[in-house]
Amino acid sequence: MKSRLGLILAVFLPLSVYCQQLNDLVSTFSIVAYDPATGEFGVGVQSHWFSVGQHVPWAEAGVGAVATQSFVEVAYGPKGLELMKQGETATEALEELLAKDAEAAVRQVAMVDAKGNVAAHTGSGCIPYAGHKKGKNYSVQGNLLASPLVWEEMATAFENTTGKLADRILSSLDAGQAAGGDARGRQSAALLVVRKVSETEPWKNRVIDLRVEDHEYPIKELRRVYDLHRAYEWANKGDEHFASKQYEKALQAYDTALSIEPENDELIFWRGSMYMQMGRREEAVLDVQRAVNLNARWRILLERLPNDIFPEAQWVLKQLK
Repeated sequence: MKSRLGLILAVFLPLSVYCQQLNDLVSTFSIVAYDPATGEFGVGVQSHWFSVGQHVPWAEAGVGAVATQSFVEVAYGPKGLELMKQGETATEALEELLAKDAEAAVRQVAMVDAKGNVAAHTGSGCIPYAGHKKGKNYSVQGNLLASPLVWEEMATAFENTTGKLADRILSSLDAGQAAGGDARGRQSAALLVVRKVSETEPWKNRVIDLRVEDHEYPIKELRRVYDLHRAYEWANKGDEHFASKQYEKALQAYDTALSIEPENDELIFWRGSMYMQMGRREEAVLDVQRAVNLNARWRILLERLPNDIFPEAQWVLKQLK
């Protein structure tokens, strides 16, 4: 790793910076954003670096979001959020942290707070192309990029996309990649979205937390798992209805989940159990047969399920081909 980056860093950075830990280099492009209509904060990121989601994206419901990259100092994430939680604006928090950082010249950081204030910093030591663009409730930024158009196209895409914050963030990442993306190529991506769901159970506030650690097309894969996330959100709602014996609502939720992921054998199988609870035996058998055709292990599981989870399981087994 050190020999691979040595020549690049010697050209662009002073010796004192080069001698720091080189495995802190996370060159990437990202977006931080706030949706005042929903109260959601989000961060999206892509990089030719393994597991970029472990370092760059930070967000706390009701507080703000942070992206910290380039020669990444991860502490900008939790410390920035803590300062904003204490009442500082995004600008004040970022300026305070930069003032204490001897290596601020090689940092790239963006923050947005709960009032929509946006702050961004691209240090003079970040490897070109490097830059950022701030807009209403968002900032896009990148370093070691193939083109200076990357952050411009990301901003345009975010502003021109409607819908949920996660969808707008993904559109921004797509645009950044289409404009050239990371100069080294692609490897990992992440999407983090938080929203105030519970005061007493804060873990529920992390509504989307998806990572693609190592993939040839990480943003495309991130979109795929985001669709899975959406489908399983509906399935979880269906399970809640199922537990309270609201079988019609449970079935409707599973129908919605399967409209997103129509070939998901797990969702197909459990919709079959909904049908059996409602006495719709023929539809149940069709779903179970389809699930078994996709994954033969469902036949084995069906043999073990009690009647309160899957009524007449043994009868259904006899109908299977």
